Amino acid sequence: MNPGSIVKLLLVTTSLIFFTACNESDSKGTTAETKYDLNYKGLSFYYENKSPAAYRLAQLSETEFNDLNEMQKLEVADKLLSSLFFGYSQAELEEKIASGHFLGDIRSGLNEDVTDRAWLESYILNGDIFRQDTTTQEAVDILSRFYAMKELDKYFLNNWTAYILTQTIMFSPAYELESTHTPNIARVYNRLVTFLDDEGGMRYITYVHMMSEDNWRRFRSPEDNGREMMEIFLLDEDDAKVPLAGKALQNWKLDRDNDTLVVGLNENTEPLSLFGTTVYNGDDFYRELVKSAQFTNGVTKRLVDFFFPNSESSKKAQITASIVSSRPETWQDILLQIVFSKEYLLYNNRAKSAEELFYSQAKKTAFKHRDTTFYYFQRALDEMHQASMKYKLGKLDRVPLDTLSFASYHKYIRENMLLRKSNPTKEEVYDAWDRQGWGELFVANSNFDFDSTDELGSLDSFVNYLFKVTIAREATAKELILFREHMQRDNNGVMELDYNFDMFYTNSDETVQLERRERAKSYIAVIVLDYISRLESFYMQSEVK
Repeated sequence: MNPGSIVKLLLVTTSLIFFTACNESDSKGTTAETKYDLNYKGLSFYYENKSPAAYRLAQLSETEFNDLNEMQKLEVADKLLSSLFFGYSQAELEEKIASGHFLGDIRSGLNEDVTDRAWLESYILNGDIFRQDTTTQEAVDILSRFYAMKELDKYFLNNWTAYILTQTIMFSPAYELESTHTPNIARVYNRLVTFLDDEGGMRYITYVHMMSEDNWRRFRSPEDNGREMMEIFLLDEDDAKVPLAGKALQNWKLDRDNDTLVVGLNENTEPLSLFGTTVYNGDDFYRELVKSAQFTNGVTKRLVDFFFPNSESSKKAQITASIVSSRPETWQDILLQIVFSKEYLLYNNRAKSAEELFYSQAKKTAFKHRDTTFYYFQRALDEMHQASMKYKLGKLDRVPLDTLSFASYHKYIRENMLLRKSNPTKEEVYDAWDRQGWGELFVANSNFDFDSTDELGSLDSFVNYLFKVTIAREATAKELILFREHMQRDNNGVMELDYNFDMFYTNSDETVQLERRERAKSYIAVIVLDYISRLESFYMQSEVK
């Protein structure tokens, strides 16, 4: 990345930023973190993501992963991938695990930039493929992009990082407020992705966000904005500092005319003692806030709370301290350190967010969308009280589990993902209702032991395959008996598959035979998936036993 392009980017982002670019050299002979120095009054822009070797929170090693049994490996792999909104077909996943370097391959893939961004953006903005006339189109586009991205690469990681941050109190666009508007969704999210693409440090990214009109539309007076920035990013609730913050920001206001941020010329000129230094105006206030030692601890704790909502306070404090001691300077330094950690992958126990479940299942089941899929997904998230980027204080409960919220969660996933098979004849008909659903590749015979000489063994194999794809385990003996009893019949003392579930139906007309066999597999899949949709484990990121 040429430093000059960053200069142009920051000048476009906000007219309030002035900085000095110096030592514009390449990576040869520079420090491990900084390829070149680009800073404004001690606030550096550029930081490389740390190597996992520099992490202080213990990471799950390749050896430890390979020492797990088959089902444990599947569970850990699913936990990691679903946390990243991703998944692979069962055959591809098992091949990657069998390589012996699954975790390393995922990590290295996140450093590679292979996505064709021009194609991707053209694709998700194609009105024939994705609906383009919703009132929250900015959020719908973001949700569509995760589905459309095919590779778990650097661009995917940057989008995922931006998405996680905008779900929290730190960066939520908060479009539920009267003073905010849906374009704020794209402004906040796109700015994050752009900075992450240019390897911006988390302090500079936060500095720009705090000074933005988007942030001021959430917290609209000098005292309110100053108080909230200290509480949100520093966890500092000292009321004695609020008047000082308000004075530093005295010339900042959100004008009632179109909710526009205006910075007046009547800025404070009296020295104010904050963050262990002296500040005068709003620029000083925001800049020194993100430079302060409390900042890293504050933002790390926010993200630890987000990923470990059910852990004891002492455990979360220990995780936070370990991460902070590694001196992270990028958002990825924190987020990747969390999701690849032994504590997270082996011991953490929490409900999956709807996004984690939706995107991982979509990738694993060759899911086909229709033009309104993500419009309705966005609406469903709202009904689950998990709306993307809507709330002023972010998702305080990442997965609300009150009866109504969870019922909406279960209903959406069950009815829109598990019980719907995509009609292969509607491949190019995006407005067709029956285009949406899992694809034929999901139930292809090559995925399980399809043996005409062993019908019931084939049924068991198919059921086990469906269980492994969805909840990373095989069916229990009791569950296999349950499905056998439902799907077989007694034919003169010989147990065989019932007419509706006969995957081995024979007919002289090969077309009729194939259609009937595929229909039977679909019936089996729907019943098994309906059962799985009622299991607690389907919705959980569970501790690995």
